Amino acid sequence: MRARSLTATLAFAFAGTTLAVFALVGTFVYLALEHQVKAQDDLDIVLAARHTRRLAEELDTLADVRVYSERLTSQVLGNEALSVEVVDPEGHLLLEHNAPSTAGSVAPPAKRAAASQQITEALMADSISADGLPIRSIAVDAVLQDGAVVTIIVSRNMHDRWLLLDHYRDRLRAAGIAGMLIAFLMSYLLVRQSLKPLRDIARSAGNVTVDKLNTRIKADNVPQELGSLVTALNTMLGGLDSGFQRLSQYTADLAHDMRTPLGNLRGATEVALARPRSSEEYQALLASNLEECDRLSRMIENVLFLARAEHPQFARNTREFDVEAELKRIAEYFEGIAEDAGVHIRVIGNGRLKADVELFRRAVSNLLANAVRYTPRDGEITLQVTESASGLRVTVANQGTPIDQALLERIFDRFYRVDPSRTSGAPSSGSTGLGLAIVRTIMELHGGTVHAESGAAGTRFILTFART
Repeated sequence: MRARSLTATLAFAFAGTTLAVFALVGTFVYLALEHQVKAQDDLDIVLAARHTRRLAEELDTLADVRVYSERLTSQVLGNEALSVEVVDPEGHLLLEHNAPSTAGSVAPPAKRAAASQQITEALMADSISADGLPIRSIAVDAVLQDGAVVTIIVSRNMHDRWLLLDHYRDRLRAAGIAGMLIAFLMSYLLVRQSLKPLRDIARSAGNVTVDKLNTRIKADNVPQELGSLVTALNTMLGGLDSGFQRLSQYTADLAHDMRTPLGNLRGATEVALARPRSSEEYQALLASNLEECDRLSRMIENVLFLARAEHPQFARNTREFDVEAELKRIAEYFEGIAEDAGVHIRVIGNGRLKADVELFRRAVSNLLANAVRYTPRDGEITLQVTESASGLRVTVANQGTPIDQALLERIFDRFYRVDPSRTSGAPSSGSTGLGLAIVRTIMELHGGTVHAESGAAGTRFILTFART
């Protein structure tokens, strides 16, 4: 289905609105004119009837009606549309002037003014002549000097009024249609011109490609109503550019880090196959290859976790738990590794937290494993819990060579590693460069933050959970 044109839709809307306004205004003007014309004609008929009755009441007998006919018809002379008739009580026609061809009778309307009754527009009656012409008339009684009663009928042929109103109505219709067409054409042109900035925005957005994600839509001369749209689009493009750059860097780092264990596997295997080896040498080779496989497995597992954690529907099973008990459980789990590294783990403080226990354990375990790796022998690692009104803080502190202040934020990037000289001799293969990135992701899932502080006394990683 072809999409509708916004320009045409708005133009039709404006044209329809114009036609509706013309129709309403035209109808009002037409009805006002009709009412005014009708009121003026009724007034003419009433005045003619009043003067004719006054003249008739000055006559002596019925015979004088014919004798002084010119006096009685003087009120309608000069107006071909007005007519007058005078009939006696038996309905015989005594006088007529410009009388229309009625439908076979000159009998006065049943509704007429008595001799003593005031003549008003309320006594008007409508009828149709034998020729099909509209007639508007009024009938009044007049008493002659001898007591005889005659009926005076003053009529007006409304045909010319009908023609006038019909012509006026036709002109209003023509003006309304012409106005609608003009409004449509002008609206189309104006809307099309007004939407030109939107077409420019679409053209600029079309220039954004995979290799041009740094392109931005120009906000110059953009209407105020479209300013927020341009800002939102540029923000979206900035996010896409940043995300694409991170993805490219992430892919490159992943390939680089996976190449190292694979190279180790391949190199060690090629050396072993270069000449016959003893069973002990083959066992050592298999043990070394197994370590590299474990490293690859951990790396893949961490990558999958980060990919799942970034999905909007990532599920978290939150519950309230004792932080001190969980830290002691984690410290007990690392007790053997810590003894081999010659370091001591101490837990301080207590508090309760509502979070995903499994993710909490993983974040602290990653920090603790990192601390064990970089703490010198006979050093101490402290797991501390502190509560405040704003939230709960878990601190993992260890002794050792401080981290350069310029690197404290970068250490949370994926696949980033600090200079190897900071290690305490623990096997470097245990690190995949994703541990701290996972910690930051877990904290973001909980609406918290993580940051590092490093100095002469050692390094501290601080997890801050907001109070819920």
